Amino acid sequence: MTTINLQQIQKAESLTNAFRIFNELSENLANSYHGLEEQVAKLNGELAAVRSERVSTLVEKEKLASRLQQILAALPAAVIIVNTLGQVIDCNIHAIDYLGEPLLSQDWQTVKARSLQAVAGSPREHQLIDGRRVNITRNLLSNDAEQIILLSDVSELRSLQDLLAQQKHLTAMGEMVASLAHQVRTPLATALLYASQLSNPNVIPEKRQLFSQKILERLHYLERQVNDMLIFAKQGRLAMQCFSLQELLRQVAESMESYTGVFKIDNNVKADQLLGNQDALFGALMNLLNNAVEAGAKHIQFSLQQMDAERMKLIIFDDGPGIELHQKDRLFEPFYTTKTHGTGLGLAVVDSVLRAHNGSINCCSEPGAGCTFIIILPCINHYTLGLSAISTNQEMCHEAL
Repeated sequence: MTTINLQQIQKAESLTNAFRIFNELSENLANSYHGLEEQVAKLNGELAAVRSERVSTLVEKEKLASRLQQILAALPAAVIIVNTLGQVIDCNIHAIDYLGEPLLSQDWQTVKARSLQAVAGSPREHQLIDGRRVNITRNLLSNDAEQIILLSDVSELRSLQDLLAQQKHLTAMGEMVASLAHQVRTPLATALLYASQLSNPNVIPEKRQLFSQKILERLHYLERQVNDMLIFAKQGRLAMQCFSLQELLRQVAESMESYTGVFKIDNNVKADQLLGNQDALFGALMNLLNNAVEAGAKHIQFSLQQMDAERMKLIIFDDGPGIELHQKDRLFEPFYTTKTHGTGLGLAVVDSVLRAHNGSINCCSEPGAGCTFIIILPCINHYTLGLSAISTNQEMCHEAL
């Protein structure tokens, strides 16, 4: 009996210990579950905060993207984005207005050839089909994989510049008329004086011949002044036609026959048929040669050289007193002259004539070392007027020397 009670007591204690352990495990499990609930709640809170921040960021980015789109649309210029393959991947509304459609996914060079025409003398300017002029600028984006191309309408700016140039020209014309009136009056009065003596029966034949030469000299001077005025008034708009280079050189040689110094023409140009205005070119060359003669040059060299298949170089060298440095910068300005007589139109007219022939002129001179004028001209009879002659002053001076 005692043994049975003892076993029961031990079982009861075992059950009690088991229940106690179960209670402890249940309590620990409940505590762990509560801890997990707190962590889940905390993570849900953090996730909600992150989601809210992300949504706020997306909203701001959408606002920024919308603002950028509005700015692109409001820009008074065409914006085109080109990828590494040269294809248009994005653009604004002005780009479509300027270049037409299709535009997106098109090759940029194809679009450019279709809608833009090059403008002579302005490598960064192009003309649209409707006549408007645009300036093209390119920039690489930060990733260096794409380019942004900006087309700005400069039509109004060019119109204002043309208007300003016209106003300046009209002002120069007024100055020219005033100067020409003064320059014409003196030789005209001299010619009239000599002419009045021709009718005098007491004048001997030798004097009569001298008076005739003096009258002719004054009339030639007046003719040069009037021709300079007419060419300057035309602003380089000259009638162009084919003419012979040999014939032009023959005219120059004949006109220099009365020159008492040494004058030599050295022609190494193969082409003979040129496109241009022979009279205007002749007048320009004679302007340069007469300046050398009036400066007191004793030796004048006129050489012609073939530069390449499309250009020739004309070099006029004289051993005169040369030109001061501060005078060289203003040589081709209208009405600027260092002479006591003259309108100051001579070299301005030379520059205008050469520009009309798609040419250029530069002066290389030092005081006491003579003077060299270098002219670059097309030497074929089918060039397009208006394109720029490409030659820097340093290159021309170096090649001439």
